[in-house]
Amino acid sequence: MRKLLVFSLVLFVALGSLFAGGSKEEAKGPVSLKFAHVYATSMPYHEGCLWAAEELAKRTNNRYKVEVFPDSQLGKESDLVQGLGMGTVDMALAGAAFLSRTYGPIALLEAPFVFRDFAHWEAFSKSSLAAELADGYFKASNGNKSVAVTYYGVRHVTANKPINTPADMRGIKIRVPDAPLYLMFPKAAGANPTPIAFAEVYLALQQGVVDAQENPLPTIQGMKFYEVSKYINLTGHMTNNLLTIIGAPLWKKLSADDQKLFSTVLYDAAIRTSRKVDVAERNLGEWFKAQGNIVNVVDRRPFMDLVTPQLTGPDATWPKEMLDRLRAIK
Repeated sequence: MRKLLVFSLVLFVALGSLFAGGSKEEAKGPVSLKFAHVYATSMPYHEGCLWAAEELAKRTNNRYKVEVFPDSQLGKESDLVQGLGMGTVDMALAGAAFLSRTYGPIALLEAPFVFRDFAHWEAFSKSSLAAELADGYFKASNGNKSVAVTYYGVRHVTANKPINTPADMRGIKIRVPDAPLYLMFPKAAGANPTPIAFAEVYLALQQGVVDAQENPLPTIQGMKFYEVSKYINLTGHMTNNLLTIIGAPLWKKLSADDQKLFSTVLYDAAIRTSRKVDVAERNLGEWFKAQGNIVNVVDRRPFMDLVTPQLTGPDATWPKEMLDRLRAIK
């Protein structure tokens, strides 16, 4: 009888431990991750992040729960880049110009007039040069992993006057992102570049703090800059790239299989978004005209002639050999 009692007690304790362990595992739940960017929820970049978040949950049987933070909710772009290494942000979309503070050569991806068109950009995105730049940033940042590049679009100047020649830009206060590379084009044209946080641009234009700003057409639409700028001047002076970065603390924790999965999903999201942006750029001119804006076609050659010498000048943070390789991609 005593043996039976002892056996029952041991069985009870074992079962209790089993159920307690199951409850603990259940309570642990999925790993929560923060995926941040500075763009409005109506824009294709945000849609791409949401798609990636859903796919990562689906393909890992909900082991990961990715929450997307749009609209600069977790800070300016420079804050997000800094947060990646600190682990306060797990993943982020970041422009190459912001990443260049850590790894100078990557700024080449947003240098003025280096991409011919979307086809040239797409060929670059699959090239060995793209992989080399991502690897350079990985090493320089102590492990922040760039897993995809998204076509952000070609930047144009919006203002309340036409911009047809560099002379039309002389002296105007133009908002630019807070990264050194963005000074190259406006300074060459004689403008007064004024760094302002992305979330504050609309108000700065509305209140006359600045006279102009420059962004791709989908961004001009998504952030409603067309409401406070009559002219959309098609200067096409810079092609922007958004890199999808997984912060070093997260990347190091992921298993090899999960690293591959995250890379695949985020790469697919970048392709989807890039194609949407390309289509939007080709169709938005007529949309802006319907809103009452004047879409001004600009002869880009005089602007290119001013900027080209600077691409190999003292402000260039990339080697000339790298610039030549980018231009040679077909």
